[in-house]
Amino acid sequence: MPWAWLLSGLLCLAHTGAGAEVITYPRPESPADHRGDYPVALLRLALSEAGSRDELRAAQEVMTQDRALVELKRNRHLRVMWTMTTVRREAEALPIRIPIYKGLIGWRLPLVHAGRSAVLSGVRELRQLSSLTAGQGHDWPDTDILRANGLKVATSSSYTSLFQMLGAGRFDYMPRSISEIWDEVEAHRADGIMVDQSIVLHYPAAVYFFVNKQDVELARRIERGLERAIANGKFDRLFYAHHAALIERARLAQRRVIELNNPMLPAETPLHRKELWVSFPSAIRSAPSP
Repeated sequence: MPWAWLLSGLLCLAHTGAGAEVITYPRPESPADHRGDYPVALLRLALSEAGSRDELRAAQEVMTQDRALVELKRNRHLRVMWTMTTVRREAEALPIRIPIYKGLIGWRLPLVHAGRSAVLSGVRELRQLSSLTAGQGHDWPDTDILRANGLKVATSSSYTSLFQMLGAGRFDYMPRSISEIWDEVEAHRADGIMVDQSIVLHYPAAVYFFVNKQDVELARRIERGLERAIANGKFDRLFYAHHAALIERARLAQRRVIELNNPMLPAETPLHRKELWVSFPSAIRSAPSP
């Protein structure tokens, strides 16, 4: 067995070329899960802009966010992952502090059951959501954000089961980012879900690429490539190629915006770099919670 692993490693090295590395990233949770398409495309762009010949490869196992963070921290099975930043996560792994979704991940449209399509139609402010229950992944930072704002949350360790739970009426709504929600509706239409037409939740949030704390050189390559892509316009071109139609489809100007605080957003988040964040026309917003 040790010789088999050695041979596999030598073949991998020969395949990627001298000086190149295999960079493993999280495997999608299901064939219908396209959440990783854009991050992988951006990571490939960043490495290319940095002059790297590294090969990107999905990990062999599907992992929850918490499991992926553990594997990254232990330097096993994963070399890079993308996830919403928190103070705890930045203490455990090394962030490349460029928000890959330009903050779009913090604009959340609710999924609702088609049989209760008007459940959020009367919501005008945050306190009116407190009588309803949201559904989220048990290890998603969004779960803690919603609870910190006084909202009730039901959780599951299975991404796929959340849509089934919403379809079965186990909770009232499921906030999803603009970048994710349309693919999810199509993939889980059999569960009887649809996109609410009334509100959008918003909180400041950033998804970063993370690497192991000791993997400094890889972090530098990714950061160098991202900065070059920002400077030459390739970052924005890729971002809007994936998201412009989704943003337009969200009709944000026609929705009531419910502002939430994000107490887990690290102080180092580069909110001052306006070029890193998407901006929208002004809309009617409720006051943030205290």
